[in-house]
Amino acid sequence: MSKVLAIARKELMTLFSSPVAYIVLILAMGVFNIFFYMIVDGNREATLRDIFSIMEFIFVFLMPILTMKIFAEEKQNGTMEFLMTTPTTNSQIVLGKYFGYLVFFSFLIFLTGIYYVILEGFAQPDRWTILIGYLGIWLEGAFFLAVGMLISSWTRHQMVAAMGAYIFLFMLYFSISFIQYCSGSLQTMVRFLSTWSHLENFSSGLFTSADVIYYLSGIGLCLALTRLSIENRLWR
Repeated sequence: MSKVLAIARKELMTLFSSPVAYIVLILAMGVFNIFFYMIVDGNREATLRDIFSIMEFIFVFLMPILTMKIFAEEKQNGTMEFLMTTPTTNSQIVLGKYFGYLVFFSFLIFLTGIYYVILEGFAQPDRWTILIGYLGIWLEGAFFLAVGMLISSWTRHQMVAAMGAYIFLFMLYFSISFIQYCSGSLQTMVRFLSTWSHLENFSSGLFTSADVIYYLSGIGLCLALTRLSIENRLWR
C-alpha cells in the first residue's frame, strides 16, 4: 500500500507542476459558477440537481484532457519501461496513478461545495438529496477517470488518447438519445449503459444499488483492463 500511495503522491505533484491541472480547475469552476448563478437566479429553487447535470456534461469534455497523459506521456518520453522495471507490481502502478488523479478530482468536487453553503445560507435545501447528488457526480467522475486512463494505456500519443476518451465518453453519455429507437431488452440495456440515467437518479436523491454497482463495476473493469494492457506490453 505504501508504494501505491508513493506513486499517487508523485502523480499528484507532477499534475500540479503542469499547467493542465490549473487549466482544468479554472475552466471547470468558471463554467460551474456561471451556470450556478444562472440556474439559481432562473429557477429560484434551493437545489443543485441542474448543476450536477451541467457538471456531468462538462466532465465529458474535461476528463479526456486530464487523463490523456497518464500513460501516453510515460510511453512517449520512454519512462514507462523504466517504471515497469522498478520493484512495483503492475497493479500498484495502475492503482497509484489512478488514486493520484482521483484525489485531484475529489479536490475539484470539494471546491463546488461552496454552492451548498450558499444555498444553506439563503434557503433550506434538501440536504439528503444534495448529498446523494454529490455521491453520484463523484462516482461518475471516478468512472470517467478510469475510462481515460484505460485509453491512455493503449497509445503513446496524448491527442489520440484524448480523442479516444472523447469518443467513448460521448457514446456513454449520449446513448440515452437513441433509446426512442429501441424496444424491449435492447432499450433496457441502452438505459443501463447510459451514464445520464444513473446520474439522474442520484441527482433526484434516489440511491439504488444498481446505480452504485454500475459505476463501481465500470471502474473495476477499466482498472483491470489497464493492468492487462501494460502487463501485455500493448503500449509498445
